[in-house]
Amino acid sequence: MVDSASLLAALLAEIGEAGEVARSPLRVWAMSGVERVRLPSSGQVIFKYAREPFTGEADVLRALARQDVPVAGLLASVRHGEHLGMLLEDLGDPEREATDAEGAIAAVVAHGAKPPDWLPLLDVAAMADLPGRALTSLMELRSRGRWQDTDDLGVLLGVLATVADDRAADAAMPPFGLCHSEFHPTSLHVGQEGWRLLDWARAVVGPGLIDLASWQGTTGPPDVEALDRLIAAYVAAGGAPEAAKPRGGVPAASWALGWHRLWAVEWYLEQATTWINDPSQDTTVEPVVRRHLKEAAEHLTLT
Repeated sequence: MVDSASLLAALLAEIGEAGEVARSPLRVWAMSGVERVRLPSSGQVIFKYAREPFTGEADVLRALARQDVPVAGLLASVRHGEHLGMLLEDLGDPEREATDAEGAIAAVVAHGAKPPDWLPLLDVAAMADLPGRALTSLMELRSRGRWQDTDDLGVLLGVLATVADDRAADAAMPPFGLCHSEFHPTSLHVGQEGWRLLDWARAVVGPGLIDLASWQGTTGPPDVEALDRLIAAYVAAGGAPEAAKPRGGVPAASWALGWHRLWAVEWYLEQATTWINDPSQDTTVEPVVRRHLKEAAEHLTLT
């Protein structure tokens, strides 16, 4: 658990605030949380806290702000061991949901920024390794007596492992660089003063197509036609023309959707073994992993 009270106390001391504050949770997850905080002397701010591996966000925000990328203003940050606390400017409630056209423009701006050199690298080798990493996590769960009826997941990961090298071969084709990786309409705050791109906790250096694939979310089946339209809008907005080209032997949209689903699977399994490690969630997570693996195989094993 994150000790949010001590993080907030340190942040308030950092900005010279004293006295009682009113805290209103906006979103709380096992590994992070977001609250609106009313300060005694200076209005409202956003308090965001997280634990490893999400503790690099403040440094990403600073790097992007120096490049004039529209992000929420960082007022203060503290690290307590494996925990991060941040105070951010309160942008208020968004006026509306971001459009696909705005998403395309935001992606162009984000991908044009210089990424911090310490960010994780999702390059050709790292992508080709995803099926093996996921299988290792799956075997670890099974060794603990969990995820027992998952032989089909091992088969799917084996199939993906056989094509991973070929499919990852063009991962460094532009756009490649700063990748937000949780690029959703809810991460793009649209207000009176324009848009700001939020939630940089999982930023990596990797293929920009992963961002474009993530825009449509994962609650429904992958929509190739919708992604084709978004890629076209991205290129029209000044994004790398190569974004529309086939890569790894498959069309760009299928490549992006397949790898995005496989990357999500590897992350779900890593959470289950390491970061959350909560057996009570297995019955919820297993079917999600199974669905995403089938979707990854559908798009990455095209012939």
